[in-house]
Amino acid sequence: MIDRLPPDLVRRIRFVGLDVDGVLTDGGVYLGQAADGTPVELKRFDITDGLGIKMLARAGLRVVLVSGRVSAATRLRAMELNVPCYEDAGANKIPVLEGLRAEHGLEWDEMAFVGDDLADLPVLRRVGLPVAVANAVPEVRAAALWQTSRAGGNGAVREFAEALLRARGEWSALVETYCRDREAGSEADGLEISAADPGRIREAGEVR
Repeated sequence: MIDRLPPDLVRRIRFVGLDVDGVLTDGGVYLGQAADGTPVELKRFDITDGLGIKMLARAGLRVVLVSGRVSAATRLRAMELNVPCYEDAGANKIPVLEGLRAEHGLEWDEMAFVGDDLADLPVLRRVGLPVAVANAVPEVRAAALWQTSRAGGNGAVREFAEALLRARGEWSALVETYCRDREAGSEADGLEISAADPGRIREAGEVR
């Protein structure tokens, strides 16, 4: 396993796949029922990961979520981030990734994947940049080329996104563009001004 991402490797990357449970979350799932008996599932996501994903997309990388569980909470998070979400209840991720690879004309060595558990191993053994989060099982850590210092659900994806973009020499320019957009008010997609009271800011979603 390497400490720094090699620039020649990361510049080849065009696609980033992310596992969800244990990578974008801490792996915990809260289960319950609404008053009418409808099942309710809650997950905790780290907000900083969301901006990391946005930065990857700004850099022109295709980002997708690939989960081995069917979950409304996962789909809601993907919708917030405006990224595709693929779910397979049997945790068979290779067919999903192979389909995306063929659809977008990618080679396996142009793909990165971030995982934590055994269901991610077949993918990690194929992609050009296999990444493990700090809480990954030993088999996943052994298969990874690079590992985050943060655990899943605690900014691991943000750490990876920043490391990847820094190694590509793109991070600083992306940050400047991000700041200029907000100084100019061109991307106020996270806040909504109430027409009835212009002085009141109503949160309309995640502030990115």
